Amino acid sequence: MEEILAGLHASGVRYLLVSRGVHFASGYIHGDDCGDYGFLTHCGWNSVMESLYAGVPMLTFPISFDQIPYRKLIVDDLRVGMKFTKEFGEKALVKRDEVEKIVKKFMDINKEAEKDAVNNEAKEMKRRSSEVKEMCRRALEKGGSYDTNLDAFIKDILHFPGN
Repeated sequence: MEEILAGLHASGVRYLLVSRGVHFASGYIHGDDCGDYGFLTHCGWNSVMESLYAGVPMLTFPISFDQIPYRKLIVDDLRVGMKFTKEFGEKALVKRDEVEKIVKKFMDINKEAEKDAVNNEAKEMKRRSSEVKEMCRRALEKGGSYDTNLDAFIKDILHFPGN
């Protein structure tokens, strides 16, 4: 974690660190405005859902086995993020200079999506993030798929034989 923090700090990218119950020797908070936002995530389901709903591209760094399929969903299926490392667990240990390089590349992709018509990867990731955000919002609207499916589920339970 110290290497990740040092790499984030060296990248010059603005970030907010959320960590429950873990204390670090270093206390980095960097405030320079570096443009657009991205999200470095361990691929926990709540974090993934919040990022999708907000339309924020993700830099994925799964820590445990249940998070690997979520990384696949983000990177390969929805195409709204990129991999922080190819490995996970102990094999995914990275040095601060690698973290700095990866974070800069990811944030540059996000900045270039707005500026550079040539950067197709960046434009596609930003477009897909916005598209998924709108799908989420439509699903949660009155009469959307979430509303409709929840109503149908409740009706099925209420009409289940034996109730």
